[in-house]
Amino acid sequence: MEYPSYNPSSDYLPLGDDELSALDDMLSKLPSDAAMNIEALDGYLTGLLLSPQPLAAQPGAAWLPEVWGGDEADGIAPFVSGKQKKRVMMLVLRHVRALDELLRHKPDKWEPIFSVAEDGDNDLVDAEDWCIGFMLAVDLAADDWATRFEDETQGALLSPIALLGGNESQQDPQDLAQLANPQLKDALSREIPDAVLALAGHG
Repeated sequence: MEYPSYNPSSDYLPLGDDELSALDDMLSKLPSDAAMNIEALDGYLTGLLLSPQPLAAQPGAAWLPEVWGGDEADGIAPFVSGKQKKRVMMLVLRHVRALDELLRHKPDKWEPIFSVAEDGDNDLVDAEDWCIGFMLAVDLAADDWATRFEDETQGALLSPIALLGGNESQQDPQDLAQLANPQLKDALSREIPDAVLALAGHG
């Protein structure tokens, strides 16, 4: 199956809540353990849009299969049909187009998709899945991202994303202990929206 590339001039058709829920449901029912949920997908697409490598210049085959954990030999699996696969791709492309529009031109309306849990009278925000998705996008252009992580200003902005979305086997035990505390994870998660907007040039 041929993969469409991202076209930043395509129609701006943001997904409604029902479509986001349907996309999450389709991805969650795939047999691949590496398929993203809607939070990871939102972070992944945001990372692609902020990448030093323009997304529009990348072939769809370079980044779309990551969404569902990669293709199998027949080019259809893990989907049950080519129609289902095309539906997912079209929804993903519409969502990345909407994110691009918001991050570029309507930053006050952009809001990442994070998990939120009730804790008594308070909400605890958990951006871990979102950050895992973002870091998967980083991995696709690791050498280009490295200079940003090494930059004092941009590195500080990326730090909470890397902490929440990094490989646990490579993390400092002190950082892992911090992430095990819901209140500390909440505090880190709440830093991310402003950091992303700053990385997008709105800081």
